[in-house]
Amino acid sequence: GASLLRSGARLVRARASTRSLASRTRTVTRAAAMEPPPKRAGVSKAAVGQMRATNDVEANFETCSTLARAAASQGCSILFLPECFAYIGIAGNDALAVMEPLDGPLMARYRQLAKDTGVWLSLGGFPETGPDADHRYNTHVLVNSDGDVCASYRKIHLFDVDIPNGPVLMESKTASPGDAIVAADSPIGRLGMTVCYDLRFPELYSRLRHEMGAQIMLVPSAFTKPTGEAHWEVLLRARAIETQSYVIAAAQAGVHSEKRESYGHAIIIDPWGKVLAKLEDPDNGIGIATADIDLGYLEDVRERIPVDKHRRKLETFKATVEKE
Repeated sequence: GASLLRSGARLVRARASTRSLASRTRTVTRAAAMEPPPKRAGVSKAAVGQMRATNDVEANFETCSTLARAAASQGCSILFLPECFAYIGIAGNDALAVMEPLDGPLMARYRQLAKDTGVWLSLGGFPETGPDADHRYNTHVLVNSDGDVCASYRKIHLFDVDIPNGPVLMESKTASPGDAIVAADSPIGRLGMTVCYDLRFPELYSRLRHEMGAQIMLVPSAFTKPTGEAHWEVLLRARAIETQSYVIAAAQAGVHSEKRESYGHAIIIDPWGKVLAKLEDPDNGIGIATADIDLGYLEDVRERIPVDKHRRKLETFKATVEKE
């Protein structure tokens, strides 16, 4: 498809933590122990990707490679790729045939891609080996520019929905949910890692912001066309406004097979809820859009309306329902 590439301002690279995956996972699951994100000066540039994955693993890798090279050529320090970037099957259980651990050969190719391009990769949903032969994890993986896996998040909320005038998708038949909330530091700030259907559960984003210090919420997705047309942008802007955070949502777009079509419209939104960049065309919109991530502006927004100071722990309140 035609490449939709947008330019932005200068990049300021910032040093980020590259501790081992095991160490990072232990840290992020203990929300109360999280330190504030490091102070960063200036503006960083990020790229959000849009693609149309199929059951051709090699073709999907070539598309991701093209997007990574485009991000590098525009001075971006990080590229965000969507859920199912590596594979979308025709039947629901097809992904079980390609699932592998995060130290497997397919993930090794994406790790090498990050190293070759010098760009961090947010890999929005990978078929990680699950707890048994019939289930995988839908895992969001963060790879640094040295090719190291520095964080991973297993999708918590699985999409089991019969959509009116749309497909029947029962993710839990072939996937198992994760049990940990994950944030990770990166060159553009602290990332709150989620996947697709998680978007409909605002309490997850509240914890990422208020307990874990996330500054950029990630929502890599393969939204269906009916739900995307109705809810995609309004939900993403709501999460940005509620958490006073950047939201970056990479997207699958177009027809993957006779049974599956994705909405597209990959997007970057600022902490005030303003759309900074978007790929409009789901049919030909294979490419990247870029935007500046300005953490100084983020702090200004948070100081202007200090919801963190005003927030009260409602779970400690008495709850009553008055009936007739």
